[in-house]
Amino acid sequence: MLQTVSTTSMTKKIISYNLNGLRAALNKSFAAWLEAHQFDIVCVQETKAQRDQVDHAPFEKLGYYDYWHSAEKKGYSGVATFTKVKPDLVVEGCGIAKYDCEGRILRTDFGDWTLLNCYFPSGTTGDIRQGFKMEFLDDFYNWVEELRKERPKLIIVGDYNIAHNEIDIHNPKGNQKTSGFLPEERAWMTKWFGNGFVDSFRYLNPDKVEYSWWSVRFNARASNKGWRIDYQSVSNNLKDKLIQSYQIGDAMHSDHCPVFLEIDL
Repeated sequence: MLQTVSTTSMTKKIISYNLNGLRAALNKSFAAWLEAHQFDIVCVQETKAQRDQVDHAPFEKLGYYDYWHSAEKKGYSGVATFTKVKPDLVVEGCGIAKYDCEGRILRTDFGDWTLLNCYFPSGTTGDIRQGFKMEFLDDFYNWVEELRKERPKLIIVGDYNIAHNEIDIHNPKGNQKTSGFLPEERAWMTKWFGNGFVDSFRYLNPDKVEYSWWSVRFNARASNKGWRIDYQSVSNNLKDKLIQSYQIGDAMHSDHCPVFLEIDL
């Protein structure tokens, strides 16, 4: 359930949500759900749509500006950011063509801080895509290193497609050779969070077990056999601004659930 605390106007309520198809989610009352919760910024991954394929009226009614970075391939990948505050700058992609053609990164700048809405590649379809995923992780790491010189206050949300530690996955022993929990992927996450970024949820909830994705097979969601693969990383200079972070597990628009972050900016 969505929790509430007393807030001031300087706090921002941000959700990151892999919808596994924005149009499908709208058919499952996604817009009504947004209206009920009044988030400041909504970062969606796997839109599986071009901007002109989606009815914008529900979002406009709620006061959102919308920005998109869609894949060239129709019905695949893509990210979109819906925000009630107009950004100062919007940048699609990271300037690396093999990732940008898949619609994986959308940057929005607000004052002195930057939000990256990201959909990391999955490696579950085989060795070629697993290799692509590992290349992406290295290239993304280096790209963020450069960006941080210009924009040191960063919030990097999205579907990372990696469960970091054993607490983040229901069956760690049985998934050691599964994409999304491979040693090299987990090592990358350790490097990432050891190099100036904080896992907001884990920072605020060191011992809590919550998941953000469940397989559609084996009744996994009903039995809560999930993975936490959606993250809201913040640069260390923002960690003291964190207020709360958690998974909104009762939102049922996708095989993922939203991750909520409240931060005082």
